[in-house]
Amino acid sequence: MEQKLLLLSNGHGEDTIAANILKQLLNHSHNLNCAALPIVGEGYAYRQLGVDIACRVQKMPSGGFVYMDNQQLWRDLQGGLLPLTLSQIEVVRQWGKSGGKILAVGDIVPLLFAWLSGADYAFVGTAKSEYHLRDEQGWLSTTHPIEQISGSIYLPWERFLMRSSRCRGVFPRDTLTAKILKKFAIPVFDLGNPMMDGIALPSNSHFAVADSSLTPTATSVSPAVSDKRTEQLGNCQNLTTLLLPGSRLPEAAENWQIILDAIASMIHNFSATKLLFLAAIAPALPLDPFQKQLFAQGWQSCPIKSLNLTISTDQALAYINHGATLILAPKAYADCLQAADVAIAMAGTATEQFVGLGKPAISIPGAGPQFTEVFAEAQTRLLGCSIQLVKQPASVANAIQTLLDDPLNLEKIYENGIRRMGKSGAAERIADCIEKELIHP
Repeated sequence: MEQKLLLLSNGHGEDTIAANILKQLLNHSHNLNCAALPIVGEGYAYRQLGVDIACRVQKMPSGGFVYMDNQQLWRDLQGGLLPLTLSQIEVVRQWGKSGGKILAVGDIVPLLFAWLSGADYAFVGTAKSEYHLRDEQGWLSTTHPIEQISGSIYLPWERFLMRSSRCRGVFPRDTLTAKILKKFAIPVFDLGNPMMDGIALPSNSHFAVADSSLTPTATSVSPAVSDKRTEQLGNCQNLTTLLLPGSRLPEAAENWQIILDAIASMIHNFSATKLLFLAAIAPALPLDPFQKQLFAQGWQSCPIKSLNLTISTDQALAYINHGATLILAPKAYADCLQAADVAIAMAGTATEQFVGLGKPAISIPGAGPQFTEVFAEAQTRLLGCSIQLVKQPASVANAIQTLLDDPLNLEKIYENGIRRMGKSGAAERIADCIEKELIHP
């Protein structure tokens, strides 16, 4: 018997997670009629998978981050947010009336839409984690007593939506969050974080990069290995840095300028080090704005084949400046994450995925609407010691040098990233559970 499933998500990263879960579902269920409703953006990940889009899509000026400030909300309202939202709600209601079921991925917005549909639904919570308020030892010093009263990062009205008799499963992003939500009689399944699926690739990276100076290879390292890594760190000759400017214009271009300023300080401070920068540009973004800013700062284009690099796509572009090399790589996202030692990060999901590989990131607040100082500070609480927030681009070089000088801290960062982000394979585990609890209960 054919079953209908609508996927709701509200962001580029959330679309990708939903699409990955759907891939696994389709491997199990051949009688699944699927459609997607990307609440924010145009659903690039769904289109790549060949999934039908159930409703008209429209880019909003804020990129979906209306909660950052009232000005962004006003811009979105002027851009047609209200009629778009009403049409989306009507689509989910009609889906519920037709007997379809819903998988919501993201935050309270898709969760609320799923509840309004009248259909049975499941929820993959990607936006919130108890790590925003506490760690395994207890409440953070930055957590306000009022926040503690609720008892969870998920507020009472969000927990109400998750306790509905029509909610067949809730999949939090980490074990700590799952443990807390179980106290509220919510159907919680602790199956891992699908953000990490497809990121932990085999060791044969598409980039021919020298031996990593930073990244540990195991959660438990013997003294001999630690001593060897200390020697490598003290004589760091090669450093590969991931650049994450974000996935939405014009913010990504503005963040790119900040990142280029940070790179300039690195080139000055690491004059004896061979520097390679890998810019993981979202595939939906044009490269022109990024190229123009590179040229303005003195970078010169060069053929990829002239460099001692191997890359998986012919769409990558190479640049050189004062002995440093920079690659714009719109189609080699996972490769970039695997190859890099450290990241300069002004992004959401991408930063979390990099940290989940056990690697350190340096972040710099931007003008927004997403990567503001408020967002960056919240991300620091979420990811703990794996991410360091600096105020100015010029501070990035010193922050990286501090990492190089402290291999014991790098071991701590590795273990922290694995614990907070989980291991690969969550999408398959979640798909198996959704098949049993929601699609064919």
